Amino acid sequence: MIAAIVLALGITTAITTLQTGLQAMDTARNCTAAAQLMQNEMERLRLKSWVQIQEVVDSGDTTVAVPAGLVSGGAPFTCTREIQDLKADMKQITLVSSWRGYDGRTHSARLVTRYGKTGLYDYFYTAH
Repeated sequence: MIAAIVLALGITTAITTLQTGLQAMDTARNCTAAAQLMQNEMERLRLKSWVQIQEVVDSGDTTVAVPAGLVSGGAPFTCTREIQDLKADMKQITLVSSWRGYDGRTHSARLVTRYGKTGLYDYFYTAH
């Protein structure tokens, strides 16, 4: 009887550990995909001149093109862009990628950088 209880607890623990491991792998894969998506958009913006960046702002387009095959948990990734004027010669670009993870919750990653008339500056990245 005791052996059966210990065996049942061992199986339950193993299944829980496996599920936690799968969630961690899914989160890592999705964070990597989101970072790559945002980095590609940042590289695309880096190739634009100051005037072209301003044209993107003036167009009001905030949606970033996401590759068709990029799906997580049955739902596609989404990525949005926001460009703000910090000073006369500097803009702040914020990219936010969102996806639904293995656990069914919505996750997001954010990439923020500053773009000056002389080029792209520092950036930082957070994920939630």
